[in-house]
Amino acid sequence: MLATGSWVASEFELRMFTTLMLAGPGGSFQARKALVQTSSSMVHLAINAFMICSFAVHRRPWNGADSTCMIKYVLPLSDEPIHRRLSDLYRQRISSGAWKEGVPLPSEAELCAENGVSRGTVRQALSSLRGEGLITGGRGKPPVVTRPVPSQSFATFMSFSEWAHSLGREPGQRTVEIARRPAGEDLAGKMQLQPGEPVIQVLRLRLLDGIPTMVERSNFISEAGKALFDFDTDSGSIFGYLTSLGVDLSRGKHVIDAVGADETDASLLGVAAGSPLLREHRLTYGRDGKILECSDDRYLPHLANFVIENTRQSMAAMARVPLVA
Repeated sequence: MLATGSWVASEFELRMFTTLMLAGPGGSFQARKALVQTSSSMVHLAINAFMICSFAVHRRPWNGADSTCMIKYVLPLSDEPIHRRLSDLYRQRISSGAWKEGVPLPSEAELCAENGVSRGTVRQALSSLRGEGLITGGRGKPPVVTRPVPSQSFATFMSFSEWAHSLGREPGQRTVEIARRPAGEDLAGKMQLQPGEPVIQVLRLRLLDGIPTMVERSNFISEAGKALFDFDTDSGSIFGYLTSLGVDLSRGKHVIDAVGADETDASLLGVAAGSPLLREHRLTYGRDGKILECSDDRYLPHLANFVIENTRQSMAAMARVPLVA
């Protein structure tokens, strides 16, 4: 019995792998017959058992010459498709730093040889990583690890600062303006106010690790936001400060869309006017259902995205809203 980590390979399983290695066109009739008589699942188990041990065996290749076959890594035995398990393995290598940012990945040929899989399987696995923004490249260019785009989940309601800290990143802010103004008709309608009622407006640039990431436009009802005139809005989280004073910011409703950067966005984020931005409209409610804040947050799409997880068994707190032309 040979054990490695949580895997145990019996002598029979190792013998089965040796049989498999000999059973090509140049192998013996007895070896091929043994394969036919052995269940495919046992053969698969034998292959995995041998791979996890990671040592070399000699086999007779199809041309009759002697060679050595070395398999370096095995994927755990599972019903999940191989390309998905490869994707999981590659994600782990990126997250652990084994595959470093900006460094090209091993070639497709090397990845195929490492796991004993086809080029198509490797390409499917890499395609998943490319779709998640973990790697770039393709069409003749070698894949390169990129810095993953931070995702903000709607499973919980948290501020920008809380979200940044949850990622191990450092939030920052630079206040452009804080003012008391009468609400216009559009804003008043969204916040269920009368036109002309005073609101506290804050315009800030938000940063992740010192990098401009989002333009934040917040509008608070006067009762909730008046305390901000006594707060250094460059020092940290507005939500954190207001909740410490007992302001009940307990529930949010979010609408996500895309918008072109206006002149203010362009200047603060360092992009050209009209550049695409990811926009989050948010209404923040107290427990009594009263709207306390209305915001318009505009993110650089390569620095942030949003994740919504749901199931068919439960209705998600999300809806597809058709746009009216």
